[in-house]
Amino acid sequence: MVALRAYRADDLDALYEICLATGDAGADASPLHNDRKAVGHIYAAPYGVLEPANVFVAEDAEGVAGYVVGTYDTAAFGARLEREWWPALRQYYAQATGLTPADRERVASMNRPGDNPADIVAQYPAHIHMNLLPRLRGQRVGTGLLQLWVEQARAAGVSGIHLGASPSNAGGIAFWTRSGFTPLRTQGAVWFGMTL
Repeated sequence: MVALRAYRADDLDALYEICLATGDAGADASPLHNDRKAVGHIYAAPYGVLEPANVFVAEDAEGVAGYVVGTYDTAAFGARLEREWWPALRQYYAQATGLTPADRERVASMNRPGDNPADIVAQYPAHIHMNLLPRLRGQRVGTGLLQLWVEQARAAGVSGIHLGASPSNAGGIAFWTRSGFTPLRTQGAVWFGMTL
């Protein structure tokens, strides 16, 4: 039995672990990283900390094993990250040792976060990230999480949602395509949009 529910503060560690366990284009990125939080610092944790109302999780008998996170206003969230999230991490990682090449790549992203394509953000101002551990895949759990997020965003007056998927994540690309997202272009990531 899988329960879909609103995020709680004590779910933060699960966000980090799931993000790492799916951080290699949907596969486990643990072997690539000595720092188990580097991936989650970018793609999961800031949403749980800064916009917890926009996070939903999937929990089974073994614990939280999936999530959808996001923001209704990508530009404003990016500005908030610059004020409230990145400074402490940049300071921490300036002193960090024992980092793998993959860790250093994530740290570079923290130091110089990339902007989502401006024309896509203009048309689809919200964005999301979603990840499920393998034990929850193929059970429509992702569909349920996405529906929760979309319904809440629509009720809040959000006009559109975008996301970027790794070009090598065939399962993710297939999921987004059949879930009502339109592929927009490939520019580093495969970018998708959905009008609400």
